[in-house]
Amino acid sequence: MLKEDFINKNPLRIISPLGRGDSSPKRMGLVMARAGMGKTAVLVQIALDSMFQGNNILHVSIGQKLDKATVWYDDMFRDIARIRDLENFKQIQEEIMPRRMILTFNVDSFTVAKLKERLEDLVEQNIFCPACVLIDGCDDSPSDAELLELRALMDNYGFDTWFSARNHRGDQRASETGVPAPYHNAEKFFDTVILLQPVKDGDRIAFNIIKDQKEVSKTDKNLHLDPSSLLITEN
Repeated sequence: MLKEDFINKNPLRIISPLGRGDSSPKRMGLVMARAGMGKTAVLVQIALDSMFQGNNILHVSIGQKLDKATVWYDDMFRDIARIRDLENFKQIQEEIMPRRMILTFNVDSFTVAKLKERLEDLVEQNIFCPACVLIDGCDDSPSDAELLELRALMDNYGFDTWFSARNHRGDQRASETGVPAPYHNAEKFFDTVILLQPVKDGDRIAFNIIKDQKEVSKTDKNLHLDPSSLLITEN
């Protein structure tokens, strides 16, 4: 498969159709699941999709070392290249990986204010200007003031933002649309919310789009994760 064909046929086209220009409204998305269900894998595939299209991405890893975050990209790219039979995959890998920057934070040291400070330094010094910022492992919902500050930053610099967060089996709190705790009171800040859930037969992980205000294509196709590769696929 050629790179252009992969971009066009990527299952993520369901939530991110091609043709969004720089003037399109920016999106804040959230991926939630219990531990080990593929949250990081989904964020990395969203990032790779953007990188395939020539965009820079900033991956913010909370509670994970730099080398582990890097391995996620290497492994996901390798599986995509193998399963999609991607032509010239070595050349493509060399082309797209410089479009990624990874920042790491300890769990107890991450704040939106610290992210803003580091992001502003990168952009204003023309070191790195991302089209998408992925915040992986933000298991405690930021405050309303922090999320408003982040949205203002998105509007100013023109990037999309995706969070991943863990929900817990024993916490039954949820918003009216089903967004689980601890983000149940923050739903209004997110344009898209995806909930990953195991399917009873165990052969896949459901990719449930429980909220979307911007991008979901009109289609009868559904998405899921392959539990072995954690690649997003169409039903």
